[in-house]
Amino acid sequence: MSVQFFKTPGGEEIAILPRAEYDELIARASGVDDGEDAADIAMYDARKAEMPPHLPPEVSARMLRGESLLKAVRNWRGLTQMHIADKKNNIGQGYLSDLESGRRKGTPETLAKLAEAYDVPKEWFVEGE
Repeated sequence: MSVQFFKTPGGEEIAILPRAEYDELIARASGVDDGEDAADIAMYDARKAEMPPHLPPEVSARMLRGESLLKAVRNWRGLTQMHIADKKNNIGQGYLSDLESGRRKGTPETLAKLAEAYDVPKEWFVEGE
């Protein structure tokens, strides 16, 4: 950045810089970065499109921050993976972790069991229900 500083007769310091650098500073200060904003908007839109309708705001907010639906609902309910595994529903903690991270996909039956364990409508987890 090529800035020149001058002192006014009143003692105030003034910075002079090229117009292009000034415009860039103004754009940064106002948060305007078309590329970054577009990427943020696209990510928000993509995550929002993945959400089932009528989710509690807390669950939606967690999903927008990157949590999977399963993890967001489990956390919203204040449950741990071990709690779900201990409920004798034939879903192990490791398997649940894989489902939450997207490493594995659950069967409709498994997802329905999770919905029951989380006390939420199975339509949240099972498509077409």
